[in-house]
Amino acid sequence: MSDHRAFLNNVGWGEAEIVPLAGDASTRRYARLSHGARQAMLMDQPQGAESAVAAPDAGETTRRALGYNAVARLASADCRRFAAVSNYLSARGLSSPKILAADYAQGLVVIEDLGDDLFTEVVNGANGEALYNAAVEILAKLHTEVAPKFLPGDIPLFVYDEIALIAETDLMLEWFFPLALGRPASEAEYKEHRALWKAALDAIRGGDIVFVHRDYHAQNLLWLPERESLGRVGLIDFQDAVAGSRAYDLISLVEDARRDVPATLAESATRHYLASAKAFGAPVDENRFRAEMAVMAAQRNTKIVGIFARLFLRDGKRRYLDYLPRVWGYLEQDLSHPLLADLRHWYDRVLPKAKRAVPEQASA
Repeated sequence: MSDHRAFLNNVGWGEAEIVPLAGDASTRRYARLSHGARQAMLMDQPQGAESAVAAPDAGETTRRALGYNAVARLASADCRRFAAVSNYLSARGLSSPKILAADYAQGLVVIEDLGDDLFTEVVNGANGEALYNAAVEILAKLHTEVAPKFLPGDIPLFVYDEIALIAETDLMLEWFFPLALGRPASEAEYKEHRALWKAALDAIRGGDIVFVHRDYHAQNLLWLPERESLGRVGLIDFQDAVAGSRAYDLISLVEDARRDVPATLAESATRHYLASAKAFGAPVDENRFRAEMAVMAAQRNTKIVGIFARLFLRDGKRRYLDYLPRVWGYLEQDLSHPLLADLRHWYDRVLPKAKRAVPEQASA
C-alpha cells in the first residue's frame, strides 16, 4: 500500500507504519496504521470494481442491464456508502468505526481501529451466550425503527426486494449445479426454482421492513467489553446494508457459514431476541417470526452455496469448499419448515443429497 502515501500525508498519517491485513472474499483491502500511540485502519476500495448503481425504484430490466450488483442490491465501489452506514449506526450509540479521513474518489478511507477481538477469536463455551445475547440486543434495538429511505449524506438504503432475493438464489443453479452435476442448470430448472422461491417469499410478505446489516456473523463482530451497553459489540463489513426482513441478520448470526453454532446457542439467541424486542417496546409475533426465519435462512443458505462454489470455480479459493457441508446442513434443516415443502421436494428431485457433496476431484 505504499502508493497511498500521498493520501496519508494529506490527512496526517504520512509517518504511520502500514501493515496490510489478510484479505477475504471481497475486493476491499485493509491495513493497520500505527504512529506512536495513534492507531487506525486504512480501507482501500479499488474503484475498478463493479460500481453501477440503479435508482432505488428501478425495475428489474434496468437493474439487470447494469449488472448483478444492481440486481442484488450490493454495494457499489463508492466508499460513501460504507461511511453513511457507519454514521447511521454510530448515531444510534453503536460501535461502528468512526470515519477519520476519506478520499472517496480514490476509494481510500481512514477509519477507527476497533481492534482484533473478533467473535470468532474470543467466543467459547463459557462466554458464548453472553456474546451472542449482546449481538442480538443490537438487532432488537435497531428493529425498533422502520428502515430509513436514506442514510446520512442522502445515500439511499435500498430495499432487499424480491428481485434481489430471487437473483441470489439463482447463484445455486449458476455455480453449484456445474460443480455438483457436471452440467449447467436448464432454463426450465431456473424457471421452476424461481417460481418456488417467489411463492415462499410471498408467504412471508408484509412483515416489518428494518435495517439489515446483511453479513451479521461472528467474523464481522468484535467484542469490546470495556465499552458500555450496546457499544460492547463492534460492527464492521456493513457496506451492503439494505432495508429488509428483521429475521435476516439473526439468521446470519446463528447459521454461521464459517463456524459451528450449537443448536442450543442458536435457540437461546433467538429467544433472547424475542425477549429483547419486547423489552424495547417492539414485541414480535413468535410464530410469524419463526416462519420468516425459516424462509430467510433457506434463501441465505441457498445463496451461500452458490457463492462458495463461485469462489472456488471462478476465483480459485478452494477453502470455501470446506464450508459447504455445514451450509448444506443448515439448508436441509431450513427446508424442513412446512412453508418450504415444495422447495424441499424440488431439491430432493433435482439435486438429491448424494449430489450435494463436493466432488472429490474438486476438494482434493
